[in-house]
Amino acid sequence: MSGPTGNETNLTKGAYATLRADLLACRLRPNEKLNIAALSAQLGVSLGAVREALSRLTSDGLVTAETNRGFRVAGVSEADLLDLTSTRIELETACLRRAIRAGGVDWEAQVVSAHHRLSRTPERTADDLERVSEDWAAAHKDFHAALIAACESPWRMRLRDFLFDQTERYRRLSVLAPRQERDLPAEHRALMEATLDRAEETAVALLTAHLDATASRVRALVEEDSKGKLPLAG
Repeated sequence: MSGPTGNETNLTKGAYATLRADLLACRLRPNEKLNIAALSAQLGVSLGAVREALSRLTSDGLVTAETNRGFRVAGVSEADLLDLTSTRIELETACLRRAIRAGGVDWEAQVVSAHHRLSRTPERTADDLERVSEDWAAAHKDFHAALIAACESPWRMRLRDFLFDQTERYRRLSVLAPRQERDLPAEHRALMEATLDRAEETAVALLTAHLDATASRVRALVEEDSKGKLPLAG
């Protein structure tokens, strides 16, 4: 039996990348049923390519497979949010400590550059204030990655990246929550300055508060959805 052709492999990779981006951005909402035929037509790829992509996304924890019932977007819950946030804080603050102790001038320049890009990128799209700008999301991810880039622990970094992607879905949902007074640019600047000043305890405290604030913002939304009051499913 012959294996998949190079073209089929590329189509599967393309479908995976597109679906993954849609899942992280919550364009595919939590608990939404995924219709393989509809996705195949939308993406212009075979049913097999979509199934393979969804299987990979199941391994990523972004999709769930239901016996004899196909695939569904992974749900959200308060318990999952709290566990995910506390685990990310524990790991990411450890990475930040190591980066502060080991980072050199090149790392400092990377942090400054990433912060500059983030500070100059609008958070919301001009045509839809309820949607986070993809450019801002990329800059935000790069900034947090830059802070810990000097961690010198490939396994910690790999696990941290996995947790970042899992929390990204919740962060994207936070834009649907009632507006709260929060100065994100100030939080990011303070975090950058404490990191570059090698003020380890201050930087760790700021990062912890920063991640907790996002979790608190979306927690109320998840609670409302659990009561059937908000349409988090598509």
